[in-house]
Amino acid sequence: MAAAVAAATWQPQEGGFKEICGLLEQQISPSSDKSQIWQQLQHYSQYPDFNNYLAFILARAEGKPVEVRQAAGLLLKNNLKTAFKSMPPTNQEYIKAELLPCLGASDRQIRSTSGTIISVLVQLGGVLGWPELLLSLVKCLDSNDLTHMEGAMDALSKICEDIPQVLDAENPGSSERPIDVFLPRLLQLFQSPHASLRKLALGSVNQYIMLMPPVLYMSMDTYLQGLFVLANDPSSEVRKLVCSAFVQLIEVRPSFLEPHLRNVIEYMLQVNKDSDDEVSLEACEFWSAYCEAPLPPEILRAYLPRLIPVLLSNMAYAEDDESLLDAEEDGSLPDRDQDLKPRFHSSRFHGSDDADDDDDIVNIWNLRKCSAAALDIISNVFGDEILPTLMPFVQAKLSTSDDASWKEREAAVLALGAIAEGCINGLYPHLSEIVAFLIPLLDDKFPLIRSISCWTLSRFSKFIVQGIGHPEGHEQFEKVLTGLLRRILDNNKRVQEAACSAFATLEEEAADELGPRLEIILQHLMCAFGKYQRRNLRIVYDAIGTLADAVGGELNQPKYLEILMPPLIAKWQQLSNSDKDLFPLLECFTSIAQALGSGFSQFSQPVFQRCLDIIHTQQLAKVDPVTAGVQFDKEFVVCSLDLLSGLTEGLGSGIESLVSQSNLRDLLLQCCMDDGADIRQSAFALLGDLARVCPIHLRPRLAEFLEVASKQLNTPKLKETISVANNACWAIGELAIKVNQEISPVVMTVISCLVPILQHAEGLNKSLIENSAITLGRLASVCPELVSPHMEHFMQAWCIALAMIRDDIEKEDAFRGLCAMVKVNPSGALSSLVFLCRAIASWHEIRSEELHNEVSQVLLGYKQMLKNGAWEQCMSALEPPVKERLSKYKV
Repeated sequence: MAAAVAAATWQPQEGGFKEICGLLEQQISPSSDKSQIWQQLQHYSQYPDFNNYLAFILARAEGKPVEVRQAAGLLLKNNLKTAFKSMPPTNQEYIKAELLPCLGASDRQIRSTSGTIISVLVQLGGVLGWPELLLSLVKCLDSNDLTHMEGAMDALSKICEDIPQVLDAENPGSSERPIDVFLPRLLQLFQSPHASLRKLALGSVNQYIMLMPPVLYMSMDTYLQGLFVLANDPSSEVRKLVCSAFVQLIEVRPSFLEPHLRNVIEYMLQVNKDSDDEVSLEACEFWSAYCEAPLPPEILRAYLPRLIPVLLSNMAYAEDDESLLDAEEDGSLPDRDQDLKPRFHSSRFHGSDDADDDDDIVNIWNLRKCSAAALDIISNVFGDEILPTLMPFVQAKLSTSDDASWKEREAAVLALGAIAEGCINGLYPHLSEIVAFLIPLLDDKFPLIRSISCWTLSRFSKFIVQGIGHPEGHEQFEKVLTGLLRRILDNNKRVQEAACSAFATLEEEAADELGPRLEIILQHLMCAFGKYQRRNLRIVYDAIGTLADAVGGELNQPKYLEILMPPLIAKWQQLSNSDKDLFPLLECFTSIAQALGSGFSQFSQPVFQRCLDIIHTQQLAKVDPVTAGVQFDKEFVVCSLDLLSGLTEGLGSGIESLVSQSNLRDLLLQCCMDDGADIRQSAFALLGDLARVCPIHLRPRLAEFLEVASKQLNTPKLKETISVANNACWAIGELAIKVNQEISPVVMTVISCLVPILQHAEGLNKSLIENSAITLGRLASVCPELVSPHMEHFMQAWCIALAMIRDDIEKEDAFRGLCAMVKVNPSGALSSLVFLCRAIASWHEIRSEELHNEVSQVLLGYKQMLKNGAWEQCMSALEPPVKERLSKYKV
């Protein structure tokens, strides 16, 4: 009723109506001055009923062109996103009331625009406050009038796609949720004669697979029957949605499909060869999803002889694949800005389980890649048993030599690379034949065969390196190495990219073996550095950085530095502080600085100063981009902080003279307080690195560094910023062992943050647990009298964490803290003695004789303290291997 009243009271003024229509007409005209019209529209936005005019034009301006009415609707949609909640209620009701009749508008564009606006309003205010909408949607769906049904389905499908949970919310005063009303109608529409309705209905139901509301759970049989009926729909868009439903179901609710698995697999095999590539791509996702679901592999095993040839034939390049055009591109042509794909620098991380940074460059996902990924996963599940089916096809494709079948040969090489991991046991005896076959393909006339051969060789690189010990293996490694270096200097950009990436993988595996070949490798890489265009230069930087990581100090020889450094320094001087091409160069220098150690000191001063300048400029740009002359970009700060960490690690105490004459301390504190998690993560990594080598320069602001570091451990969003917490925790521990008693003011604050982390370890990453255990031990070793009174609260959880840490210097520090606390408060560990013994038994060998003796004293002390069989009782609770290991401590 209120809506009707509101609708009746507001009327547009003729003048306003004409002016706004005129502006909208200009806005859609290609020759108009867009910025001037935009300013005028902004001016009209000041008027409280401007959006009413837009709704009126969309809904009622019958005499105006559809494009003008649609432009009014799109402007209304954008305005509502920011202005709806602050509008007078009468205007809100007016707009809602005008939109509902548009669901049945005769023009499809008006219906579609109205559906989009309705979805935005539902996002802003839900559906429960707009009962007229639900009634209108139901009425249109039940009307049997195609126009009304399509209009309602368009709006409903957008709501289901953008905010499905809104329809699955409880309705106060009713036992029904909105989805309970709509789902039976949607399932009914699966049988509609109109493809548009079948598509929208199926797409809408699919949005609820993840949420699985009770009504869908109860209707699962009807839904599955509907999917089987639609499986061979004449509309390819409907078939694609059927595939998508099966893929989602197998990921989320595999148990529902289990009784029908054979039928579903049969269907997926059929549509994996669909004439529409988008349908076959959606179907192809099913195989990886099946292998990752908790389903019996033997059901799929029976279909492998039919599935593998389908995957293989889909792995050949399609005629319209963008890569075929790219492959023609000459390496001497400069890259355009749009060729440069986004790159992601991952901030420095201190700990054991650093994320696997398999940075596959952002590429278009297509049937070829999806089929290769499926074959990869299948080979990991079924291993060598797929070889008898697969290899005859691969061999047949590889044996062709005519130009017309090059795509078949290329697909066969891709298949070999895809199964390199999963089928290695079966392939290993034939590895030398495979490599001998691939090496000549590095010189094939077709660039995409050259590039895929690089990738496939890189997939076998681990096993190629393993064979270096015997003469044939050594010769093979040499051939692969020189073959890839030859391709690094290819004239084709795609081949350059593949060869450089493959070489970086080989470097990681070969490490020490690269030493004798360093000169020739550097000559090739620096030649590529002079030859490549911007995009591929990034990959050369990566290969140089990986080389430095692999060979370490071996690089620190004048003959190598003369080849490596001058071109890099020339590039460093050529790039401005705001040029994004600086990122990969900063990363590359980070690896070189760490590898060269003190050998980098001749280059360190300008590099150090420039990092500080970049950080300073970016901090200014954050508050005042005009004065700074650049737009803020956090990557500049993160890369600069990480390079400073690399310098600190490489130069060690040699960095002190640079730090002492700079404002690094103040800049770093500011970065530790930045609101960007990536910046804080790298800042705390640098703080820890500096604490190790020149803590004296941190002392003047030590209290502030400690306070801001401990804040990172005590945040409700710990799981979202876990890497920041991890580095902050590690940095506190590094500071503690350097500044000793000066840390005492924050010890208890930090301990109170570390204990909950150790007590609720599940769901947190391994590295944070380890760093928390080590830092707690380091604080205890420095201030045992402060920490030991609280031992019994954390001893058990702490000992469990200590037992997981591998032997190293940091673990020694933690155990020094344990021994120091037990000396002060031996009874504090009594209730956790079994856990203490297990933690001690986790050592393979304590290298420090002094610590070994302290640990022996702790055990002996408890043995003497526990009388009347209590010690023996404790020992009997331990597992035999634990007792075995404790015997070396003479207890």
